[in-house]
Amino acid sequence: MPKNKRPLPRTSNNPREPDSASQAQELADLALAIAEREEAPGFGSADEREEELLAAVRKLLRKKRDDALYEAIEIARYTDPEACRLLRGRIEEEAANLRLRREDGSEYEIDAFLIPLFVRSPGGLQAEQAFQDPDAFELVATSFHPAGLESAGGKVVLVQHAYDLAEIDHISYSTLQEMLREAASSLLEKKLQPAPTIEASVRGWTGERFAPDESALELRFLLGFSLKRLDDPFYAVPADEAGADAWYGAREERYRSWTMQAAPLVRRLLAADPDAIHVDFLYQDLFYGAKEQGVSELTTLGVLSDVARTLSAKDLDADRVHAAVAPLDAGEHIVLRINLYALDGGSPWGSVETPVDLAADLGAEIDNLCDALLSLGLEGVSVATGFSEDGHAEGAEPYQPG
Repeated sequence: MPKNKRPLPRTSNNPREPDSASQAQELADLALAIAEREEAPGFGSADEREEELLAAVRKLLRKKRDDALYEAIEIARYTDPEACRLLRGRIEEEAANLRLRREDGSEYEIDAFLIPLFVRSPGGLQAEQAFQDPDAFELVATSFHPAGLESAGGKVVLVQHAYDLAEIDHISYSTLQEMLREAASSLLEKKLQPAPTIEASVRGWTGERFAPDESALELRFLLGFSLKRLDDPFYAVPADEAGADAWYGAREERYRSWTMQAAPLVRRLLAADPDAIHVDFLYQDLFYGAKEQGVSELTTLGVLSDVARTLSAKDLDADRVHAAVAPLDAGEHIVLRINLYALDGGSPWGSVETPVDLAADLGAEIDNLCDALLSLGLEGVSVATGFSEDGHAEGAEPYQPG
């Protein structure tokens, strides 16, 4: 009688997906090769590597592999700052943009944009008062076309919520892609479609609470989606540098005019007493660019507030104080330290520090900080290579605004 044989293992027709760690490392390596312009065997031309990177990012977005995307950025952050900026930029741009082809062959593009707002109010904004004026919301939501911010053939939908930073932080790359699909479905079908991901993104405000008589400054974001045909000439940026600068300059001027018209309406959306609050607009941009702009401005305002408090505590007039700025290695990140000196020399009156991402453009960060410090009316600002143990600036050179 024949012995029973162990059956052969079944082979799957679906190859196993690479793990997140290997996918992340491949993305980081590819970004590094592009950043270093390596002509290594097997890597192909620069254009081929760029297309390979974009294809890999799009694939991970489709598969909702956020873990691999975020891990790739972390690997690049500790490998090469330029590679990290390149990789993060490509991922963020792809996440905030979606291309669609309809059955008739027409191609569309939908973007997620943010409008950052700084809101000053007594006691802080109250969530129960927000977006209680439907007329004001309708006027804001339909104002982009007549203001020349969107083409006549484009479509815009605005979310009825002012997001705080924690809510924006909670939206992952693949979540934003799903929100784009939901928005596109409603805009293309000309009627509201279910949008559970967009609805779930409204989590409610968290963070600092203010006393009723306290002056509050809060960062909020308006989130919208812009749908247009790929061949719409309204959005075509000139290829030459001078033409592109003029195109963006004209668009910025139209946006500035729009903010003046929209400000009273936005105040009505945010508070029961619109006259009690003040709203400042930052520039409208794609989701992650606008988020970075808002966070950067919030950080700068915090630093300036700390410097002003230091001057006030020492009873110092700003025009009698000189500041020196130097980058310092803090291990996991870099800090920019600001030392404040009396004009007759001596040890610093005080110091303020602000962290900087390892992948940031350090020169640009220093320039932005120095420009902000000068806005306080200081006698001057120097850029140093470091500080001695007793706080004196080393290798200091006067900062000249660009």
